[in-house]
Amino acid sequence: MSIWTRILEAIAALAQGESLGAVFDRFRNPPEACPERTVAFTIAVIALGAKMAKADGEVTRNEVSAFRQVFHVPPEEEAHAARVFNLARQDVAGFEAYARKIRTMFQGDSRVLTDLLEGLFHVSVADGSYHPAEDEFLHEVARIFGVGEPCFRAIRARYVPDAPRDPYDVLGLTPNASVEEARNAWKAAVRDSHPDRLIARGVPEEAVKLAERRLIAVNAAWEEIAARQAA
Repeated sequence: MSIWTRILEAIAALAQGESLGAVFDRFRNPPEACPERTVAFTIAVIALGAKMAKADGEVTRNEVSAFRQVFHVPPEEEAHAARVFNLARQDVAGFEAYARKIRTMFQGDSRVLTDLLEGLFHVSVADGSYHPAEDEFLHEVARIFGVGEPCFRAIRARYVPDAPRDPYDVLGLTPNASVEEARNAWKAAVRDSHPDRLIARGVPEEAVKLAERRLIAVNAAWEEIAARQAA
């Protein structure tokens, strides 16, 4: 059974008038690696991704395609994926309500929330620009998720070409961190981005490709800090 079939089964109650947001309440605190956790994560990406794509006033084909790039939607499942995306886009609930439900769903696991925020950034720049309204949207989602400002800036720098980039932000360090602290943070970040670890915490296998961009940034940050310390 594909993940899209499971998602459509999970939201079958929508036909009886139940909101998409209510579906999240069925996935409270699932254990790691539980199939329901993967379904919940995917619905979360769809719901916030659809609303985020509207933040600049227009949902482009590129933004919809960006979601498909992350999840590698097979041709036979595209109709299912499009249906879920459109349901989320048309739902009257505000994005803040979705963000709060997602935060509760993954309470205590900030890594999943950071993964989700990164997926939203991927969608935000798919149309070739980063609109101020999208920045405001993502800033508020990050605040609700409890993602700190340095982490937010680090993710934004990976996706927005002209955004300020600080290697210490990338590794979650203060500017006065020692080279040894930077090395340890770099090693931990590399381990944390391993595909097996991502899948274990509920990130769908299709979305693991987001870690590739993260690893590039992490390695570049460590190289820059090491070079500064050696100078």
